[in-house]
Amino acid sequence: MRYFLLCVLIAVSAPTAAHRFAPSLLQIQESGTERYAVTWKTPIQQVSDIPLQPELPAICTREAESPWIREGTGKLRQTTYRCEGGLVGQVVGVSGLGPNQSSVMLNLALREGVGHQAVLTPESPKFTVPEEPDRWQVVGRYSALGAEHIWAGLDHLLFVFGLLLLVGQGYRLVWTITAFTVGHSITLAMVTLGVFDYPVAFIEFLIALSIFVLALELTRERGQSRLWRQPWWLAGVFGLLHGMGFAGALAETGLPQGNLPLALLFFNVGIELGQLAFIAVLLLFAIALRRVVRQPPASVWLQLPVFVLGTLSAMWCIERGLEVLG
Repeated sequence: MRYFLLCVLIAVSAPTAAHRFAPSLLQIQESGTERYAVTWKTPIQQVSDIPLQPELPAICTREAESPWIREGTGKLRQTTYRCEGGLVGQVVGVSGLGPNQSSVMLNLALREGVGHQAVLTPESPKFTVPEEPDRWQVVGRYSALGAEHIWAGLDHLLFVFGLLLLVGQGYRLVWTITAFTVGHSITLAMVTLGVFDYPVAFIEFLIALSIFVLALELTRERGQSRLWRQPWWLAGVFGLLHGMGFAGALAETGLPQGNLPLALLFFNVGIELGQLAFIAVLLLFAIALRRVVRQPPASVWLQLPVFVLGTLSAMWCIERGLEVLG
């Protein structure tokens, strides 16, 4: 199995650093009659010289604006607008999404508890403010956001890849992935709902360490490894760590308070769908490659995926460990 999945591992491990999920956030809150407080948060580093810029309708006039404030890897600016006639029925959006290959979480809070949310993408950079919030938009867009995060997060994908190498196919894979799902679902919900807080840099280090421990486990003979005999314990415990990483991603985008449970549920559903799709791609690739490669592979080919997994995770441990100490 390791040999058959080698090419996929090398393909996804080309970057030397794990993905840090950092979409932009555009929050618009109605603060009075025809007046809106706009908070714009975006990463400091961008992939294009074309800036990301919020776009409000022509009926809006800027009344006050704060200087840029740095928050971690992002920067934030707050602006007050007066929009004659209000924003209902109007179009808001963000320019520059395509060149920056980015997405934006839009949170719009109107008076009397009415709220709307949307994920703005290069394909859909504008949002028309409706009369009533659409729950189906929450379902679709937060599912897509969850799937996008798991597919763009190299560290999470490599952990799933390592679990697949450890247990192979069959019922053991089902139980192991289920344990990982239960683990990260628990902490994702608890952190998002504010049950507890955690040091982000330290958890990022522990996520990298979880991949390194898994790589070490893969170097042992299967019969000598307790974790190979009961891998669901490893998957469940480390799933708790990865869930906090997912929660950090969700916190960066913001959650609609009126539909918080629904958004949380389907963000998690999106993660699971993306995770299952990744496993399916790996298994299909292995089946296809097995038909091409008929000779038994040399031992070096069996160990190479584990070597790449261990090397990348060790690099992340050092990098993130220095961030914790610094």
